[in-house]
Amino acid sequence: MLTYSFETIGSESMYEYLYHCIKTDILQKKLKPDEKLPSKRVFAKNLGVSVITVENAYAQLAAEGYIYTQPKRGYFVANLEKQTLQPTLEKSRDGLQPKKEPAYYADFVKNSVAPDSFPFSVWAKLLRDVMDTENQTSLLSDTSVGGVMELRQALAEHLYQFRGLSVEPEQIIVGAGTQYLYSVIIQLLGRNRTYGVEDPGYTRLSKIYESNDVKCCHILMDDFGVIPESLKSCGTDILHITPSHHFPTGIVMPVSRRYELLSWAAQEKERYIIEDDYDCEFRLFGKPIPTLQSIDVMEKVIYINTFSKSLAPTFRISYMVLPKHLVNLFYRQLGFYSCTVSTFEQFTLARFISEGYFEKHINRMRTYYRKQRDAILKTLRQSELNPYITIQEEDSGLHFLMEVNTDVEDAKLIAAAKDVGIRISCVSQYYHGKPGDQTHKIIINYSGLETEKIETAIERLSESIVNVVQQDKS
Repeated sequence: MLTYSFETIGSESMYEYLYHCIKTDILQKKLKPDEKLPSKRVFAKNLGVSVITVENAYAQLAAEGYIYTQPKRGYFVANLEKQTLQPTLEKSRDGLQPKKEPAYYADFVKNSVAPDSFPFSVWAKLLRDVMDTENQTSLLSDTSVGGVMELRQALAEHLYQFRGLSVEPEQIIVGAGTQYLYSVIIQLLGRNRTYGVEDPGYTRLSKIYESNDVKCCHILMDDFGVIPESLKSCGTDILHITPSHHFPTGIVMPVSRRYELLSWAAQEKERYIIEDDYDCEFRLFGKPIPTLQSIDVMEKVIYINTFSKSLAPTFRISYMVLPKHLVNLFYRQLGFYSCTVSTFEQFTLARFISEGYFEKHINRMRTYYRKQRDAILKTLRQSELNPYITIQEEDSGLHFLMEVNTDVEDAKLIAAAKDVGIRISCVSQYYHGKPGDQTHKIIINYSGLETEKIETAIERLSESIVNVVQQDKS
């Protein structure tokens, strides 16, 4: 059976990746002329993807003439002329392959979800319902750059019920991932601005801004979040923050600091705050923290969220909420774009939210992750590592910090864990410059760790860290 690995998918959509894999095999003669391809359903089941993914890949290949169909028989490889560019193609494709990470027994760095957590049966049912009941023209037509109205209405109601945001559906813009939305914001607000990001923070974020040819300033933080005085020193115009659960420190910004930042934004007409609410659904103790947008009366906050953590990293649907006065500007400047998310997925997600399945899923996953966290903490407290560590920020989101009482460099801690098949990262890696915090804090991201691996993973991690710490003392 023809098969492909999706481990190196990169930024492509699943159907695009599959299309390129099959196309390459055809050009390299691995798939022979007139060879029958697997049926869509059998192929999808074998690959572990949706039938629509295979269908879209086949449709693109057929449109470009790489495959052809025979009624009631299926898809076949087209008889192409000899490919004179084949050696170049092979060489260039090898050069494009990302460097593979070594196989780890447990990965406390990668953002993933429990393999069996996605509600496949519910999603499949809703997708079938959409295809049976929605107008076919609506399903197959380009949608407004803002997205399908049914999804935007469902999101507006969800945000009101669970995040305290009172917004109109027209303010919501749907896009394929937050990285796409960041680039849209840059086009909307302008490249002649200075964009401020948290330091420490997601290193990828500043790279995205810099790749869009904008000036990016790294804003120092204290125990309450970004320091307002630092905004003035680097001339920040647009501030990008994660106030409800900062990565990697786990800081939850207090309301006093939030009002300070809103006051800063209100001082200049062209200042805005991008509130990235990533990971907000998984606060494991108490109520979710109210959003910055919900207390913004001056319309200075652009709210962004995604389903990549709550559903799956490959679920490329994100959205932003624009202040009302920016909506008309958005459509004037960028209204010529089409929405980057499949119409089928938008209608299905709209039903998933409005019919209560998303809320049920989040509640179920909170319970699951709370048990995962408790099991990890219990194992750590019973391990030989316990006397050397302090646990911090364990109640917010799907990672916590483990401070190690040692003078050993973070790089040595990371290398020691890697030697026993455990992947970790430290807070110091997420600073732009010299770390302001000289302590040694390991980030324990447990979102994708299987339950049955917890005990062994923590045992390996504990033994490796203790050995390095004791060697340093001797």
